[in-house]
Amino acid sequence: MCGIVAYVGRKQAQPVLVEGLKRLEYRGYDSAGVALIDARGMLNIRRAVGRIAVLEESLTQKKLPAAHIGISHTRWATHGGVTEENAHPHLDSLGRIAVVHNGIIENYFALKSLLEEKGLKFKSQTDTEALAMLIGHVYTELQKSGDTSGNSSGNSSGNSSGNSLLLRSVQAALHEVEGTYGIAVICSDEPDTLVVARKGSPLIIGVGDEEYIVASDAAAIVEHTSRVIYLSDNEMAIIRPDSFTTTTTDDIEISPVIEQLEIKLEAYELGDYEHYMLKEIFEQPDAIRNCLRGRVEQREGRIVLGGLTKVHKELVAAKRFILTGQGTAWHAGMVGDYVMEDLAKVPTECTYASEFRYRNPIVEENTVCVAISQSGETIDTLWALREAREKGATGIGVVNVVGSTIARETDAGLYLHAGPEIGVASTKAFTCQCVTLILLSLYLARRKFMGQSQLQETIDALLTIPEQIERTLLQSSAIKDLTANFVERENWLFLGRGYHYPVALEGALKLKEISYIHAEGMPAAEMKHGPIALINKGMPVVFIATRGSQYEKVVSNIEEVRARGGEVIAIATEGDRNIHRLSNHVISIPHTIEPLQPLLSVIPLQLIAYHAAVLRGCNVDKPRNLAKSVTVE
Repeated sequence: MCGIVAYVGRKQAQPVLVEGLKRLEYRGYDSAGVALIDARGMLNIRRAVGRIAVLEESLTQKKLPAAHIGISHTRWATHGGVTEENAHPHLDSLGRIAVVHNGIIENYFALKSLLEEKGLKFKSQTDTEALAMLIGHVYTELQKSGDTSGNSSGNSSGNSSGNSLLLRSVQAALHEVEGTYGIAVICSDEPDTLVVARKGSPLIIGVGDEEYIVASDAAAIVEHTSRVIYLSDNEMAIIRPDSFTTTTTDDIEISPVIEQLEIKLEAYELGDYEHYMLKEIFEQPDAIRNCLRGRVEQREGRIVLGGLTKVHKELVAAKRFILTGQGTAWHAGMVGDYVMEDLAKVPTECTYASEFRYRNPIVEENTVCVAISQSGETIDTLWALREAREKGATGIGVVNVVGSTIARETDAGLYLHAGPEIGVASTKAFTCQCVTLILLSLYLARRKFMGQSQLQETIDALLTIPEQIERTLLQSSAIKDLTANFVERENWLFLGRGYHYPVALEGALKLKEISYIHAEGMPAAEMKHGPIALINKGMPVVFIATRGSQYEKVVSNIEEVRARGGEVIAIATEGDRNIHRLSNHVISIPHTIEPLQPLLSVIPLQLIAYHAAVLRGCNVDKPRNLAKSVTVE
């Protein structure tokens, strides 16, 4: 959700900002804008509704003066509609301070009312403008009081934060703020100074050669430098072309840790694929190989999870696991729930992160909370993790983004190593999340009771999965043709049992997310407890009907749908002729052991959703109203 890119250095700032915003388009947004301070110390701002291309066209038609410092933003509307007035950056009342902001200022209305009583006039309906106005008001009051320690001359020779009135104004303002924020602030009185701060919304500082680029996502930084600083909550930085200082919001100076970005620029490129989602669907075999690399020793028959070494005792002693996430991550957690209880024989609960925090959950002794998030920044999941740890649980992270907030706030964790996922509809992250939870289950199972032969069988099957996915992907064209028969139908059902119930939910979610077709996923047995009333002639009903412990039960459910005129699309095990007799359409997948079947059965459902969206003319990678990383509650 939303994106921040800020720059100060020797290059022209505008091209860096615009290109950076383009790299963040996948996060979801509805408007964009930039603010620059030119050589005369003048603050220039340009905003536009719609895609970044609209902003870029505006900047081409009416150029802004050259500048070496600036901030930019893509907005996903929360407070106020999608208008140019509500787009970022926002200014203070005197038009000298510009602010871009991710997150939500929860007490903005009270702040706005207080500032309006002082005579300040607002132009937008956003919470961010209240913050910009507050910073500007504090700045003015400090000047009136005779405190002119701000570096108005533009001299950047010192690296002490004490000579910036802007920094002190931001600090004071943030003490009055309730909520979450990642912000970047510039001021025409300090034309070479950039101030950034975070609480609950990610910010990364890229450290270059006499330049710095700040962004909410590494995608905007990787082209410029691989050296980065991850700000933690209640941390901020004052940045000038030749120096930077990191402090807390209480103005306590801290020593920054510069880390290396592991991802290369090529990983963010589309290549020969039409869409990022299709690219990422086809990347799944390699993504899973990378997820398994170094963690599965086939010859020795063991699972090695170095990221869990320091909580090994807590994991083995655990009497309960709580798996928590949102959306696709929640579906992966449901697969993990089945696997943990099936293989590791430990009581497990998968819960929506957004509900967990607010229901006063019971967290007993020896509980482990596993937070699942592709971005590692999902705000609901982060708060659920904090709630569980506050109540005494051991916190484990299953995330894809190195250095993300969840990764840094857990006791230990496992990275997916899936590579950047740009498409809003998650695909390769889901399968890698499932693989990671399977590895965790096997890690625990072997240390509790699982015999070596069963572990070896599972390992052998798991290492075969990437090649089996490659075989399944060969059916993409056939799946496209099948989908074309139903693409105009506005209601679909996805049904599965056991391990395939979460897959049914995931298949329905994918179809909803990118093709805007109404779809419901549910346990196959639940259908006749009400939803069967929806089935009419020609309605597409997708069954995950692979060979397994509940195969015969699923066959009975297929018969019930056929009797009511539904069109049965079955995901079945290769060689199952019986399913061909019962179904209108069959997509076959290779055979594997039951705990691993979701890794294969989800692939056709991803392809159905993708092809449906393309056939309906939808924007596959940037579906309406959605954001890749949800950083507001």
